[in-house]
Amino acid sequence: MFDSLKEKLGRFQDDVEEEAEAADEAEEPTDADPEANASDAEPTESADAGEEEDEVNPSGDSLTERAKLFATGKAKITAEELEGPLEQLELALLQGDVEMSVARDVVEGLREELVGQTRAQVKTGEIVIEEAIGKALLDVIDVGEFDFDAEIAAREKPVTIIFTGVNGVGKTTTIAKLSRYLEERGYSVVMANGDTYRAGANEQLQRHADNLDTKLISHEQGGDPAAVIYDAVEYAEANDIDVVLGDTAGRLHTSNDLMAQLEKIDRVVGPDMTLFVDEAVAGQDATQRAKEFNDAAEIDGVVLTKADADSQGGAAISIARVTGKPIVFLGTGQGYDDIEQFDPETIVERLTG
Repeated sequence: MFDSLKEKLGRFQDDVEEEAEAADEAEEPTDADPEANASDAEPTESADAGEEEDEVNPSGDSLTERAKLFATGKAKITAEELEGPLEQLELALLQGDVEMSVARDVVEGLREELVGQTRAQVKTGEIVIEEAIGKALLDVIDVGEFDFDAEIAAREKPVTIIFTGVNGVGKTTTIAKLSRYLEERGYSVVMANGDTYRAGANEQLQRHADNLDTKLISHEQGGDPAAVIYDAVEYAEANDIDVVLGDTAGRLHTSNDLMAQLEKIDRVVGPDMTLFVDEAVAGQDATQRAKEFNDAAEIDGVVLTKADADSQGGAAISIARVTGKPIVFLGTGQGYDDIEQFDPETIVERLTG
């Protein structure tokens, strides 16, 4: 999963290890190193001694401060030593399809966090960045706690979840997967086909409903999507059903009539949760669409399908940062059980090895 981005970061880490070996030799103090002997130097009675001792280098440290750091095997991290490795890291992220502003956020975050900190003298700037990159990625991906199971358990029943996104990204299959997911956890489910414009939409969702032995509420093609989902909610209330899963027509943010339908669904039904569905393999396209959908009709979270494919991984890194909304689930295959909750720490661990 996310093999391409993992490969890019792995290549960056391999370069770090090579430079670390060279650094081990370069950092060993020699008798000719004036700083290495700074702590052993005999004080002079020169009138300039005090001034010399307090001489400040470009990093803002006096000779005394640098000598003290050296005596403890430490050195301050400078912006200059991080510049090259940070450029390499930004390139690796961009090649992994991470959105440009997000890649820059990661790099700038590392720069702000690390410059001025102390490091062991045997550690190069590359090593320092490698050690900090996992936390930096986690800070980007983890935009706030969103425990789907806890949300479902806590809300008054029936809980209504609406799925939105463009055509062909797997909304209908995701609804079927979540129906199985919820029923395995003891919840009863009814599906609602609010995609009343696409020919064959009823039949497609009905096949999933039959396979899962789940009730489907649908109207004739061309009907009012808000009315379909409203009927499903009423059915759920009358039959003590826990969760309503509502499909909607695939749309672009520029489809004003379809976006107006989402607004009407929100007004008529008042869903508890709206999930945006797109493909992990769509990369920056998925990131841009998520932003546009969130701007047009606010979403609560994201489901990324096809995460099992050889995805660049950039969408998973970028979407949460760009929209400020959490990724909730990953689709990992074609089967009804091929869905997993998105765990930021697990994803970062996969990406950084």
